[in-house]
Amino acid sequence: MNSTSSRSSAMDGSHREAIAIHGFGSLAQPTRLAAVRHLLAVHPQSLPAGEIARLCEVPHNTMSTHLGILSRAGLISAEKDGRSINYRADVAGFRGLLQFLSQDCCRGRPELCGDAFDLPSQIIATEPTEKCMTPAFNVLFLCTQNSARSIIAEALLEKIGRGRFRAYSAGSNPAREPVPEVIERLTALGHDVSHLHSKSWDEFRGPDAPRMDFIIALCDAPNNQFCPDLGTQFVTGAWPLPDPAQFTGSPTERTTLLNELYAMIRRRIEIFTSLPFDSLDRMAVKARLDEIGDTTRVSP
Repeated sequence: MNSTSSRSSAMDGSHREAIAIHGFGSLAQPTRLAAVRHLLAVHPQSLPAGEIARLCEVPHNTMSTHLGILSRAGLISAEKDGRSINYRADVAGFRGLLQFLSQDCCRGRPELCGDAFDLPSQIIATEPTEKCMTPAFNVLFLCTQNSARSIIAEALLEKIGRGRFRAYSAGSNPAREPVPEVIERLTALGHDVSHLHSKSWDEFRGPDAPRMDFIIALCDAPNNQFCPDLGTQFVTGAWPLPDPAQFTGSPTERTTLLNELYAMIRRRIEIFTSLPFDSLDRMAVKARLDEIGDTTRVSP
C-alpha cells in the first residue's frame, strides 16, 4: 500500500471512529437510549415527539433536544406528516454502530460472539424499501360507547375483509353491552356476534395490544359527540355516522333506520377494502380514507 492509500485509509478509519463515538455518545443518556429503543420496537412505523415523550416519561418540551441529538448522530430520522413531525429509527445508522463494534471482534474470530451483533430478524425484514402500504392490516373502529356503529363496522370488516384485514372496535366511554337491536340485526344478516362486546379504547393502549394500522372514528362530531385523541402514528379517518341510540319511532321505523346505517357502513368498508394499498403511500391512503367518510361523496 502506498503512502497516499495509507493516509486515505487512516482518514476513513478516523472518520468511522468519529461517527461511532458520536453515535454511542448520543446513547449515553437514559432518555435518548429509551427513545431509540421505543422507535426500534415500532419500526418501520414512526412516532410523534409527544408520544415518544410519553413513552419515555419525560416532559414534552424537553424531548425535542434529545431527538435533535439522536438525529444528528444518524440514529433516527424526521419526517413530516401534515403539520407535525414524526420520528423513525434509522436502522442503517444503528446497524453501522454494531458493525463498527464487530469489525475487529475477538481478534478475527467473530464466531466467539455468536449472534450478539445480529439485528433482530423482524427489524431487518421490515426495513422499508418503499412507502406503499400492504395488507394484512389491523383496523380499529371508534365511537363513543362502542355499542352500535363501531360494532357493526367490526362485524362487517371481519366478513368483507377476511384474510386481509383484522377488525377491532372500542369506545371512549363504553356501554355495558352492545345495543340489543344491533346484535339482533347482525345475527339476522349472517354475522358471527359471539365475540362482539363493548370495550374501552384503553385496552388498545398497552404494550401487549395489537398494533393498529388504521383507526377510523365513526363519532357524529357535528352532534357534539367526540372520540378520544387518535394520535398521529396511525393512518386515521373520520366517518361521522348517526347514532342508533338517537333513533326514534316504532320498532319497524327503528329497524329501517338501522338497516340504512348498516348499508352506509357496508358501502364505506367495501370502498376501503378495495383501495389499491400496494400503490398508495400513507398520505394518499389518508386522503382516500377521508373521502370515504365524506357523506357528499358516498351514498348508501
